[in-house]
Amino acid sequence: MANKGKSRKQKRGSGIVSITTCLAFKDRAEEAVRFYVSLFPRSKIVSLSRSEADGPIPKGKLMGATFQLYGREFTAFDAGPAFSFSIGMSLMVLCRTQAEIDRLWEKLSQGGEKGPCGWLTDKFGVSWQVVPDVLGKMLSDSKHGDAAAAMKAMLKMGKLDIAALERAYRGQ
Repeated sequence: MANKGKSRKQKRGSGIVSITTCLAFKDRAEEAVRFYVSLFPRSKIVSLSRSEADGPIPKGKLMGATFQLYGREFTAFDAGPAFSFSIGMSLMVLCRTQAEIDRLWEKLSQGGEKGPCGWLTDKFGVSWQVVPDVLGKMLSDSKHGDAAAAMKAMLKMGKLDIAALERAYRGQ
């Protein structure tokens, strides 16, 4: 029997419009959105809407925000005290330079908590990974360097240090 029309795989996903990360904050969602947009180039708030009546979201609280960070779309809202974030979900920022890692590490961790291996939790409870873009290659390419040494070096760091990782990878 000839296959008429779209394949099974195409039919199954044909109703999807997009996949977007949604951040449900206990409180202070608008403050968080404005903070994040201020840190990254190619970022902006697309829309903000507030609750107009008390209900699941109290009057005046952020009912919905659409914003872009480095051109990628996110949504956010004030969800109330039942909501919290977990380190099991983080936003990963790949950086080309140590200066950018240093800047973002300091800004994002201010009022939050610095963690190991480039991880931090910001003052709103959102987990981030601030990572050099070369790290993935170093950790997975043992033909051109010592991936195990790079991993060992990374595991000893809080904020990641590109030069130290490269030295470990090169066996220096």
